[in-house]
Amino acid sequence: MKRILLASVAMMVLAVAAQPVVAAETGAVLSSAYNLTGFYVGIEGGGGWGRSRQTDTNGTTSGSYSVNGGLAGGTVGFNWQIGPAGLLGVESDVSWTNIDGSTRPAVCSGSCFTKLQWLGTARPRLGVAILGRFVPYLTGGFAFGDIRAGQTGIDSFSHTKIRTGWTVGGGLEAMISSNWSIKGEYLFVDLGNSENYKVAIPVKVDYHTNILRLGVNYRF
Repeated sequence: MKRILLASVAMMVLAVAAQPVVAAETGAVLSSAYNLTGFYVGIEGGGGWGRSRQTDTNGTTSGSYSVNGGLAGGTVGFNWQIGPAGLLGVESDVSWTNIDGSTRPAVCSGSCFTKLQWLGTARPRLGVAILGRFVPYLTGGFAFGDIRAGQTGIDSFSHTKIRTGWTVGGGLEAMISSNWSIKGEYLFVDLGNSENYKVAIPVKVDYHTNILRLGVNYRF
């Protein structure tokens, strides 16, 4: 995935750098009908799916199990227009989430469960405007979220921790007026596996998820 990301970023950078040449040869196919520079706020919502695993200090594991659910939240960001159609921006968002799952392996007296209760990201974006209003972009950066994990049964426990990690993805934003835009976005989110959920035997919880969401932004 890292190789794919680096290749995609390189291609996007070359596309931004080649804007004047492409515009000259194609009659300004790469051009923006709107000024992309400025602050914006928005709302977004969608769903997620991924995997989680619980492992204690003895190496006993629940095995990998699926998590899925919905999310909705808000976005704030700033864009800089580069040349006739390049886009460089920063964006942050926070979403309520209900992306959870459970399993019933022999190592749990009842079931093992994991739930992502909210998710936030802070990311740069790099894109190119096409045909005046469509902006495909790549994005990636810092991710953080509140994960509740535990077990049911005789040895039941439930703990919540704010976890940090990384995210990478991309999307397509479409300008529908000088102030409004809509977007579709995919993000892969990895919130790590190094956090111990304290019980009699500390438990390490792995968590990653894929996010698909739609959003609406208002530009000032």
